[in-house]
Amino acid sequence: MKIYDNTGKELMDVSAIRRDGDMLVVKGKIFGAMPMTAKITPEEARKGLKMLDFKLVLFLLSFLFRSSSKRDKDKN
Repeated sequence: MKIYDNTGKELMDVSAIRRDGDMLVVKGKIFGAMPMTAKITPEEARKGLKMLDFKLVLFLLSFLFRSSSKRDKDKN
């Protein structure tokens, strides 16, 4: 999975998401070169869920079934 900035440049290439005890571990490379391991605690995950409103939850449910817009594909 790749994460892009607002100009379409790759910020992070996520290679794995796994569990380590009570933590969520995200592994990947930043800017295509620098390896990174990020750990998310349950407390931080709860903070993230508080950022979601009803409209965003509905969007996220449909997000996986959408295709990228042509404009976004042209940036890459």
